[in-house]
Amino acid sequence: MGEQPIFSTRAHVFQIDPSTKKNWVPTSKHAVTVSYFYDSTRNVYRIISLEGSKAIINSTITPNMTFTKTSQKFGQWADSRANTVYGLGFPSENHLLKFAEKFAEFKEAARLAKEQSHDKMELTSTPSQESASGELLSPVTPESINGTDDEDGGATPGTPQHTEPRPDPPTPTLPFSHSSTSINKHWEAELAALKGNNAKLTAALLESTANVKQWKQQLAAYQEEAERLHKRVTELECVSGQTAVIKAQKTDLNQTIEELQATLGAKEEELERLKAEMEVANEFQQQKESLTQKLQATEERNQNLEARLSALEQTVENTQQERETFRSHLRSLLQLLDGKIFELTELRDTLAKLIESS
Repeated sequence: MGEQPIFSTRAHVFQIDPSTKKNWVPTSKHAVTVSYFYDSTRNVYRIISLEGSKAIINSTITPNMTFTKTSQKFGQWADSRANTVYGLGFPSENHLLKFAEKFAEFKEAARLAKEQSHDKMELTSTPSQESASGELLSPVTPESINGTDDEDGGATPGTPQHTEPRPDPPTPTLPFSHSSTSINKHWEAELAALKGNNAKLTAALLESTANVKQWKQQLAAYQEEAERLHKRVTELECVSGQTAVIKAQKTDLNQTIEELQATLGAKEEELERLKAEMEVANEFQQQKESLTQKLQATEERNQNLEARLSALEQTVENTQQERETFRSHLRSLLQLLDGKIFELTELRDTLAKLIESS
């Protein structure tokens, strides 16, 4: 059956600097898909993340692993087989909590699988024992992770690590910038959709308004015709002695009046529906204005953050220049001190020679 993805999320991937063991090194240029995989044939769980054709995470979950939440949107775990510590920067705390919950669930499943495998080996007493770390894991195709990932080899075997370093998470400039750009695109798409809906509703409203005017004119004509017919009926009843004919005409006129009244009721219902559509159009207009304000606020916030970033970069550059200047001054003072010490040494030797000669 091979490995199958059972849970996926998106996050920025980091690894601990192997030289310092303190600083985080980003391994992905942007947020990538991070997935849990389950191999039913070997009963093992893995965390896999690929960027293009490069595997940036390939970690087999063991019972000794622990996922640590170091901030609201950042978590880490140590993989002794890969001899590294992985860090993930999530877009929200809910994503982090869901990932941590799945980590604990699959860790417990790995522990139970290990115990079952141990009990089974004791019952069968088979001399051949295969270690999960020594086997070749099933390949993971790019199609198995949203069509963006590629295959990578198994993890390096080693002893599980019990203690995990807790480095500070990296400066979230890249994740926040990416998140702000996604928010801007989302609001722009929403704004464009609302503009299109607003234009359609405006056209429908104009057409309906024209129809309402026409219906009002027809209604007035129907009312005038009904009044004229009522007058005609009255005149016929007064003048003519042919009661049967008058009654028949009256019945026809009454039916005509009822039809006109039914038509009038339908037109009034249509008018109420148009009023409701106009209220919906007004609500869409208010939503459009609200989204426009939010978009402007987001753009202003982005500009402020870019200005702050530029100022911080300038500050770092100035600090480096001041540090180099200070180092050069120290070198000059050291050279001057060396010269003075050399002069004092010569003076001492001269005084010693004078004392010996005297």
